[in-house]
Amino acid sequence: MKTKNIFLIFATLLFMLSCNEKDDNLETVNVAKAEYMSLKALRSSVDIIAPRPIDESGKIYAYKNLVLVNDVEKGIHIIDNSNPAQPVKKAFIKIIANKDMEIKGDFLYADSLMDLVVFDISDLNNIFEVARLEDVFPWYVPMPLVDNLIVDYGEGDNTQNEIIVGWDISQERRNIEDVKNDYNTGGVFFDNTFALASSESTGQGGSLARFKIVDEYLYAVDSHNINIFNISNLEKPRELNDVHAGFDIETIFNRGDQLFLGSMSGMYIYDISKPGSPQFVSEFQHGTACDPVVVDDKYAYITLRAGNFCGAFDSSLEIVDVSDIYNIEHVKSYSMDNPYGLGIKDDLLFICDGTSGLKVYNKENVEELKLINTFKNINTFDVIPMENNLLLIGDNTLYQYKYSGESIDLLSEFHLN
Repeated sequence: MKTKNIFLIFATLLFMLSCNEKDDNLETVNVAKAEYMSLKALRSSVDIIAPRPIDESGKIYAYKNLVLVNDVEKGIHIIDNSNPAQPVKKAFIKIIANKDMEIKGDFLYADSLMDLVVFDISDLNNIFEVARLEDVFPWYVPMPLVDNLIVDYGEGDNTQNEIIVGWDISQERRNIEDVKNDYNTGGVFFDNTFALASSESTGQGGSLARFKIVDEYLYAVDSHNINIFNISNLEKPRELNDVHAGFDIETIFNRGDQLFLGSMSGMYIYDISKPGSPQFVSEFQHGTACDPVVVDDKYAYITLRAGNFCGAFDSSLEIVDVSDIYNIEHVKSYSMDNPYGLGIKDDLLFICDGTSGLKVYNKENVEELKLINTFKNINTFDVIPMENNLLLIGDNTLYQYKYSGESIDLLSEFHLN
């Protein structure tokens, strides 16, 4: 009996050691499997449907009494914000591979991967597509910004002109050596050190926007270029020659006759006094980091986010004197936790500091910013400071705050899912 017990104990220990050894060779990774679609299917997939729950909130846009929220890679939710205390969903525009939007004179301009699509939204009960400019943007779907990522391209059917339109992400346990050497994945392994005013009414986007309308021109940045469209005929935009602007361009902001481009390596300033041919003026270089920018009369405010694909080790707010755009000067740095979008209104500076919440500063003295308030327990993404209200998006929720002077109070919390 004792011999049998000893044998059973020995066998159990051996089994446990074997399991531990196997577990030590496994790692949990995020697998992004490419989602394919034919060009014909992509270009015929636009649809205007009844309101639906949001999957992943992206960029935000305000126009008249409307708030538009991008559902990342899926389309645009349209919300009636006539009563900011009680917003109401009105419709969902299904647009595959959509990220950005701009509006002028009741015409909505949106991207659908490589195409620019135009919608008439003058009647919310009868929204329809009026134009599509094909192949005006790069055919590129960015990698998901997650750690320990394996990209599985699978097998697209080139004979059917299939293209990647998105990623299906799941977690899997995989052998460490297979992960490092990319065995049997069909893809590539990444770790967390790499990245990727007019006569007609226009709207207002947040600091993470890649689209910007200035007078009769729509400027849309991709990772390398400023794509330029003449929209003097709102229903029939004309593509002009694009301008190479650098590398890893992420955002665009307008001040008068200048465009301020945020990139992962710096801020670029372009003169648009000749709107069809922007001219490079100057730049401010910083370490590799994700980089939206907003600008007032004298200063540019730049948030640098570290981690994931953004590259940097430290997150910060950088303030740069741009009163003379030919001789810009760095003024001061402030440490941040995990900043995304930001906005300015008079002497107020709003920073979406990720999981650390919304931080509100008085920027009257930029060399000694005064922290007025921190709204915690919300995961913030981007803001739009309006005349009396602040719009904020984060974690599939639209927050609105009412401000008067330095007093800022929550007006409504609208869950999009």
